[in-house]
Amino acid sequence: MEFLDKDLMDYVEQHSAPENALLQKINRDTHAHVLMPRMLSGHLQGRILATFSHMIRPAAILEIGTYTGYSALCMAEGLQPDGVLHTIDINEELEDKVRGFFAESAYSGNIHYHIGNALDIIPGLTQQWDLVFIDADKINYARYYQQVIDQLRPGGFIIADNVLWSGKVIGEKTDKDTEALRGFNRMVHEDERVENVLFPVRDGLMVLRKV
Repeated sequence: MEFLDKDLMDYVEQHSAPENALLQKINRDTHAHVLMPRMLSGHLQGRILATFSHMIRPAAILEIGTYTGYSALCMAEGLQPDGVLHTIDINEELEDKVRGFFAESAYSGNIHYHIGNALDIIPGLTQQWDLVFIDADKINYARYYQQVIDQLRPGGFIIADNVLWSGKVIGEKTDKDTEALRGFNRMVHEDERVENVLFPVRDGLMVLRKV
């Protein structure tokens, strides 16, 4: 997942804005107590998400894949004062932990946390989205995209994580997740409704702007 030399990555993080105390707490707790901590957005990617959100100043954010709440809190930093962030995750085992982290934040009143299958929940959300972050099961990336694209306002952004899949997207070996991500990357690159750029940050961020 990490494409930069560790010393260079350390330098990058040392010269990026620091995590606040709550994000540091989530980072430590996730690595100590939660399975697959590499799924956490982490310091650098978190600051990138926060920066995008500050630039966009969204009134409505949708996150597909909450995990332990780190990325949601990063994006919430750029919300308009009365803005909302809806975040969806299927893992009910993390619910109490995540709700506790959200309750500690300054954005507890802005965040709506949903437990269940995102494909079932998204159609019931009626907001027009300014920013959508996709970071859930890779098989359904294309389906999530098709569900949200019509609800994304013109000029709004979709960010999809893990689109390089530890470099597997250009490798010879294949599996269902790799094929799904190759198909997703190809689909959005060819979609005339959006302009896209693939950032080689961490495991790859596909950033799309609806034209």
